[in-house]
Amino acid sequence: MKNVTKYQRQYFMPPVKCMKWTEKEYVDKAPIWCSVDLRDGNQALVIPMSLEQKIEFFKLLVKIGFKEIEVGFPAASETEYTFIRTLIEQNLIPDDVTIQVLTQAREHIIRKTFEAVKGAPKAIVHVYNSTSVAQREQVFKKSKEEILKIAVDGAALLKELADQTEGNFQFEYSPESFTGTEPEYALEVCNAVLDVWKPTPDNKAIINLPVTVQHSMPHVYASQVEYMCENMKYRENVIVSLHPHNDRGCGVADSEMGLLAGADRIEGTLFGNGERTGNVDIVTLAMNMFSQGVDPQLDFSDMPHVCEVYEECTGMKVDERSPYSGALVFAAFSGSHQDAIAKGMHWREEKDPNRWTVPYLPIDPKDVGRNYDADVIRINSQSGKGGVGYILETKYGLNLPPKMREAMGYAAKAVSDHSHKELHPDEIFSLFKSTFENVVSPYSINEVHFQQKDGGIVTQVTSTFNGTTITTEAAGNGRLDAVSNALKKAYELKFNLVTYQEHALEKSSSSKAIAYVGIQKPDGTLSWGAGVDPDIIRASIDALVTAINNR
Repeated sequence: MKNVTKYQRQYFMPPVKCMKWTEKEYVDKAPIWCSVDLRDGNQALVIPMSLEQKIEFFKLLVKIGFKEIEVGFPAASETEYTFIRTLIEQNLIPDDVTIQVLTQAREHIIRKTFEAVKGAPKAIVHVYNSTSVAQREQVFKKSKEEILKIAVDGAALLKELADQTEGNFQFEYSPESFTGTEPEYALEVCNAVLDVWKPTPDNKAIINLPVTVQHSMPHVYASQVEYMCENMKYRENVIVSLHPHNDRGCGVADSEMGLLAGADRIEGTLFGNGERTGNVDIVTLAMNMFSQGVDPQLDFSDMPHVCEVYEECTGMKVDERSPYSGALVFAAFSGSHQDAIAKGMHWREEKDPNRWTVPYLPIDPKDVGRNYDADVIRINSQSGKGGVGYILETKYGLNLPPKMREAMGYAAKAVSDHSHKELHPDEIFSLFKSTFENVVSPYSINEVHFQQKDGGIVTQVTSTFNGTTITTEAAGNGRLDAVSNALKKAYELKFNLVTYQEHALEKSSSSKAIAYVGIQKPDGTLSWGAGVDPDIIRASIDALVTAINNR
């Protein structure tokens, strides 16, 4: 591409090697989660949420299990300020939930923020100023010393106003644009802020290391986080928090690697809503842990409801391919995938294992409120016998012989390909019935009588072909064989009966039975039929006639 030389790396590796995090295999416990949907997510919406929508969304976050929720930037707008006061004055904040508010390190904004959180049962006051080279040089035009003084003065004012304001307050500081800041300088600023706050075991401070803009691969961020964690003052009394954005599409990777590097806390949003490419997606992060057997301490067992409220309140859409939550993430259209999933599900039924290992499904869809029939096996022109057979078996109780499943799979593919659309389960069932069940043209049987004779079965079959009815007698080693021989004799048909299978459709004394019959023509091709009747003999005869009619 043109103009590539105008771009260069804007990140800084730590001054010492920081790669201990690579020795860890996975995140083995849930971090402290902080939702920033109502502030960082909200400010990125084309139409920010109304007061009523904010309250509804807050209640959803509480229901999911968030214990820390950033509720706004009080100085940003009247709606932000009013929302925070509404939560406090109407006692909408549960006892185990801490609200968080954001403020720049500017005196008038900090004072407005403390007015907004007055009387809060528990509140985190999050102060920030930008420390990156680009911001120092281009935006603020200030030296390192001047930028550090902004952070220290802001921290001091937080401590002063907290002592003067009714409520219980915890402090958080972010060196905004951390990833574009020299790690040694970011450490110097954070340590200077901590020297003002002097955190204790009973009153810990939060140092947040935001990926305000992604500049690097995730391992670089992890090394930066490890450097901060290992060199920060008061570390045992500091909660190290991460706030990754997703400019390079690495928000989840940044977060997971940052947790391996020693971080304790994650700030993010549901489905990654946020400015530009968004914040880190907490749904994906939490469900990644869940899929590894780690309890994320958040409840996404009713994912459809979470998606519904999110879409109603934000006006955004959950992408169909969004991990764990999208409408198509469990859907298998490919024939080979469907076959593997169907066999995996049968294996679970037979073995009843304690662990989930079904091919192509990293988690059980039912664990997030989805169902197998509608969400997993989906039929279109790319599908095959496994998926079609699975739907007919699990939804309609039809256990087709393997070769008949193949024929039904081709029939479904042909219809989907011709109509250029997905076939829903009821359409597949209707296609099966119209194609393979009780087809009575051009051949039909009106009446059948049996008698035992000389150790075999003799039958009289009254049948019709093209409006002409005849009665034919023939013998066989069983009832179906005798009827087959009678039809061959009557119409000079040439085929061999090669497959017969039957089962009950319902488990009751009055249940119907279904029979499947496969016949082989002289050229070796197979033809299939199914019959349904309370009398299994009648069902098998109807299946045979259908197979003949399908030649």
